[in-house]
Amino acid sequence: MNIHASPRMAEKDAKRIARSLIPQLEKLAMEAEVNRAVPKASMELIMDHGLLTTIQPRSCGGQELSMRAHVDVLSSVAEGCASTAWVLGVMQAHSWMFCHLPEQAQKDVFGDHGNHPVSAVIGPRGKAIRKNDGSFVLNGFWPFASGNAHAQWLLLGGEIFDEKGEFVDIADFLVEKKDLEVLDDWFVAGMQGSGSSSVKAKDVHVPAYRHVSLSALLENQATAYSDPNAPALFKSQAGPVLGLCIASGATGIARSALNEFTKMVQGKRVAYTPHISHEWQPLQKICGESASKIHAAELVLYRVADDIDDYAKRGEKMPMELRARIRADIAMVPRLCRDAVLDLLTIGGAAGLSLKSPIQMAARNLIANCMHGFLLYDSGMEIYGRVLLGLDPGTGVI
Repeated sequence: MNIHASPRMAEKDAKRIARSLIPQLEKLAMEAEVNRAVPKASMELIMDHGLLTTIQPRSCGGQELSMRAHVDVLSSVAEGCASTAWVLGVMQAHSWMFCHLPEQAQKDVFGDHGNHPVSAVIGPRGKAIRKNDGSFVLNGFWPFASGNAHAQWLLLGGEIFDEKGEFVDIADFLVEKKDLEVLDDWFVAGMQGSGSSSVKAKDVHVPAYRHVSLSALLENQATAYSDPNAPALFKSQAGPVLGLCIASGATGIARSALNEFTKMVQGKRVAYTPHISHEWQPLQKICGESASKIHAAELVLYRVADDIDDYAKRGEKMPMELRARIRADIAMVPRLCRDAVLDLLTIGGAAGLSLKSPIQMAARNLIANCMHGFLLYDSGMEIYGRVLLGLDPGTGVI
C-alpha cells in the first residue's frame, strides 16, 4: 500500500502530546455532554496531533506505537473529556483491527492517508448470509456505536450463515455509514457525550474482502499472527487489546475528579459541624484512599499493556490463565476508579449534585464504564475463577 503516514511520534512523546490537550478538551467537555456527541473541535484536536492513530498500523497511515503508549494517551485525554477518551479508545481498537483486514479493505477506508475514524460494534449482533461468490448480505441492529457521527465506515459484528441456513462463523464486517440507518436514540445517564447511537442495516451487500473472522482473530489464527514479517503490534492478543482500549480512560476520568476535589474542599466548611473540609480527618482518609485506588488502577493498566507488548514482541499466544487474568483486570480498573470517585462525591457534600459539577459527571461516566459488557466486574471475576479452577472460561471473547 502507498498510504501517507504522518511522522512517527516517539513513544515518550505520546503522553506529553496528549496531556498538552487537556485544557482545551476540558473546555469542550460540557458541549459533549449537552450535544450527546464528541464535538467536532475535540475530534480535530485528536486527529491533528496524531492521537487517533496511536496503535494503527503504519501500513494504514498510523503511528504503530506500543500498548503502553496507548494507555498514556487514553488516560491523559480522559482527564480533559471522558467522552472524547471513550470514543478515541474504541476507535483505536478498530484501527488496530485493520492490521488483520485485507489490503483492499485498508485502501477503501484510509485512501492516501490514515486519519479516518472508524466506529464499530464488534459483538456479533447482526446476521450475514454468505453468497456463493463469497460476498455477504448483512442485516441487523447494533446499539452503542460510539462516535459514529465522526465516521464514514463502521465495523459491525454478525453471525455468518450459508445460503442453506447453516452456521459458518462469527465475523466483523466493514460497512460504509451511507448504507446504514443511524438512529437518534442516545439519551443516557452516563457517557452521554460519546454519541453512541444505534445503527441498522437492511440487506447491505458486503464484498468478501471486507470482513475479518472474529473467532480467528481471538485465537491468533488471522494471517498476521503467522507472518514472520508482520510488525509486533499485529501479533498482540486481540481480546486483551480490545479490553484495554475501553478500560484505559477510566484512570484519567478519576484523576480529573480527584484534582477537582482537592481544589474544591480547600477552606470549605462541613455543614452543621465546626470542621473545615480539608482539615477534617474523615475527608482526609477518603482522599488518600481514593488516590490510592486510582494509582492501583493505573498500575494494573500498565501491567496489562506490558504483558500484551511482551507476548506480541515474542510472537507468542498468551496462555489462557493470563488472558483470563487480564479479562478480570480490565473489569477491576473502572470499578476501582468508580468507587474512588463515588467516595469523593459523597463526602464532598451536596454541592457535588450540581449537573455542572465535574465530580458528579466523572462518577456517572465511570458507572457507565462499569456497565459495558466487556467490563462487567462479576463476569470478569467469574471467568478468571473458572480458569483458575481448571474449567473452561465459558466464553471465546477472552
